[in-house]
Order: sequence, then C-alpha cells, then structure tokens
Amino acid sequence: MAIFLLTFAVCLLICGFMVTALMLSRTPRYRTSADDLLTLLDETLDNRVSEARWHTIIGYPIRHDPYLENVRRRCQAIMDEYGQPWRFEQGGSLLSSTGLEEIRALRQHLTARLSLGDRRAF
Repeated sequence: MAIFLLTFAVCLLICGFMVTALMLSRTPRYRTSADDLLTLLDETLDNRVSEARWHTIIGYPIRHDPYLENVRRRCQAIMDEYGQPWRFEQGGSLLSSTGLEEIRALRQHLTARLSLGDRRAF
C-alpha cells in the first residue's frame, strides 16, 4: 500500500508540474521584421527566392507594425498581378519584369524609411 501511495503521489506531482508548465507557457509567435522583408525582396530581385519561401513570409500577417503590413499586402498584390511561379521552376524569375521593377521600388522605399527611422533614433 505504501508503494502505491508513493507512486500515486509522484505521478500526481509530475502531472501537476506539467499542467502548470503548460498553463504558464505562451504560444510561440513569429514576428516578421523589416530585415526579413528586405532579405526577401533582395532574394526576389536576385532570382534566389522560391515560391514557398515567398508565400511563407508574405502570407503571414504582420500585426505589430502597420507599415510593414502595408508592404506585405503590396507584395501580395504584386505577386497576384505579376507573379509567374511556373517560370521560376524553369530557371526564370518569380515575377515578370514589371513586377520586379515594383519590388525594386518597394525595396527602395522600405530602405529609405528604415534609414530615416535610424536617424531619428540618434
């Protein structure tokens, strides 16, 4: 009987710690930063980004920064309008030349905004 009570107490203690740990832990969150978007846009301009990577970053909403969310939505619109994923599989570009020009302009705008933000920090 003593072994049963000891085993029951140890199991109850372990289950209690597990429930407490699960209650106190938070759901992991992925926060897309401006650097992540710049890297993606650079890879797109260099024809190094895959369709899966593009949709992984652009398909995830950015709730912590409205400006980055607008950039993400613009990237989605560019992909919807100028996307050519079938050409990427054949060694071409993920976007048409017009789409790449819009991505280049969007990248320049994002870079300018980040450099302006860096100057304000000093």
